[in-house]
Amino acid sequence: MIAKNNRGNFGSKLGVILASAGSAVGLGNIWRFPYEAGDHGGAAFILIYIGCVLFFGIPIMVAEFSIGRHSRTNTARAYQILAPGTQWKWVGRMGVLAGFLILGYYSVVAGWTLDYIVQAATNGFAGQSADGFIGAFNGFVEHPWRPAFWMLVFMLMTHFIVVRGVEKGIERSAKIMMPMLFIILLVLAGCAISLPGAGNGLHFLLRPDFSKLNADALLSAMGQTFFSLSVGMGCLCTYASYFRKDVNLPKTALNVGLIDTSVAVLSGLIIFPAAFAVGIQPDAGPSLLFITLPNVFQQAFGGLPWLAVILSVMFYVLLALAALTSTISLHEVVTAYLHEEFNMTRRKAAILVTVGCSILGVLSSLSLGIGKELTVFGMTLFDFFDYLTAKIMLPLGGFFIAIFTGWYMDKRIVWKEVSNNGMLKMWIYRSWLFLLKFVAPIGIAFIFINELGLLK
Repeated sequence: MIAKNNRGNFGSKLGVILASAGSAVGLGNIWRFPYEAGDHGGAAFILIYIGCVLFFGIPIMVAEFSIGRHSRTNTARAYQILAPGTQWKWVGRMGVLAGFLILGYYSVVAGWTLDYIVQAATNGFAGQSADGFIGAFNGFVEHPWRPAFWMLVFMLMTHFIVVRGVEKGIERSAKIMMPMLFIILLVLAGCAISLPGAGNGLHFLLRPDFSKLNADALLSAMGQTFFSLSVGMGCLCTYASYFRKDVNLPKTALNVGLIDTSVAVLSGLIIFPAAFAVGIQPDAGPSLLFITLPNVFQQAFGGLPWLAVILSVMFYVLLALAALTSTISLHEVVTAYLHEEFNMTRRKAAILVTVGCSILGVLSSLSLGIGKELTVFGMTLFDFFDYLTAKIMLPLGGFFIAIFTGWYMDKRIVWKEVSNNGMLKMWIYRSWLFLLKFVAPIGIAFIFINELGLLK
C-alpha cells in the first residue's frame, strides 16, 4: 500500500519557481562557475554555458518536470507508473540513491559554512597570514569532532524545514531564502566592484577570449550545466510531483535556468574583482571559499575592521543559504520515497533520512581527518561519494531521463504535460523534443566519457 493521501502541493507559481531554483542553486554556483569562466575565456565561456543551459539543461529539466507532474509521486514510483513492468524503475531508484549519497557528503561542506559564519562574526580572520588561513582550514577539516558537529547542525536545519511539508516547509523557506540570497549577492558584488583595482577582475571575467574556446571548454560548460542545474538526481522530478496542473513547465524551467545562471555570474562579480584588487589569483573548490576568500576580505577591507566582519559574515551566510536550498531538495527526494513506498508518516520518513545521512556525513567528515587511511578505490569516503555521484550517477541519470522521455514515454502524455494541454506552440514542442532525443543524449555521453578520463 502506498501513502498517497494528503499529498502536498506548492501553493503558488512563485513558490514553484523559487523552490525549483533553490534546488538548482548551490555551492557549485559560487565556487565552480567563476573559476571555470576565468579558466576558459571569461565571457566567451559564459556564452557557451548559456547555450548549454538552453540546449542541454533546460530540455532535460522539462523532461524531469513532465515525469514528476504526470505521475504525481516520488521519483522511483514515477517510472513504474509511466513504464510498468519494465526496468526503467531503476532510473528513479538511482536518483533516490544519488540524493541520499550527495546529501551525506554535501552536508559536510555545508556545515563548514556555519563554522565560518561564527569565525567571521567573532573577527577570527583578523591578523591572519595567507599561510595562517591554510593552516586554520586544514586543522578545522581534520579535527575529529568540530566539522562533524556543524554537519549535524546543518542536517537538523534541513530536517526541520522538510518535516513541515511542501507548502509550509519547502515553499515558505524558499520564498524567504532565495530573495535573501540575491540581496546578499548584490551587496557583496557592489562592494567588490567598488574596490580600487577591481576593474582588472571585471576585465578578466567579462572580456571574451575566444582563443581559449576548445573542446575542453565545451565539455566544461556542459559539465557545469548538469552540475549546477541539479538534473539527473530526482530533485526536480520530485518537486514537479507537487506542481499544480496550470504550471507552465517550459517557462518554469527557463526561469530556473535564468536564476541559476544569474547567481553564478553574480558570484563571479564578487570573487574576481575582490581577488584581483588585492593581487590574489582565485582558485577552485573548497580552498577558494575557505582559504582564498577570507584572505581577500581581510586584505581588501582590513582597514575597516567592522566592514570586513560584516561582509565576511554576509558571504558565509550566502554560502549557507545556497547550501540549505540544495540540501532541502536532496532530503525531500529520499523522504518522499520512504513516505510513499513504505507507507510511513512524513515525520518518520524524514527522521530516517536525517539519521542515515548524518551517519554517512560523520563518516565522510572523519575520512578527511582521522579516517583518511580508510579508502575505497584509493579515495577517501568523501572523495568516493563525490566521484560516484557527480561523475557517474548524475550523468547517467540525465542520459536516461532524456532517452526515456524522448524515445520511450507515451508522446500523448509528453505533449499534454509539456504544452499544458495544447497551450504551447507546436514548433517549440518539436524543437524541444529534437533536443531531448538527439542533442542532449550525445552531449551527456561526451561529458560522461570525459569525466571518466576516457576522452583525449
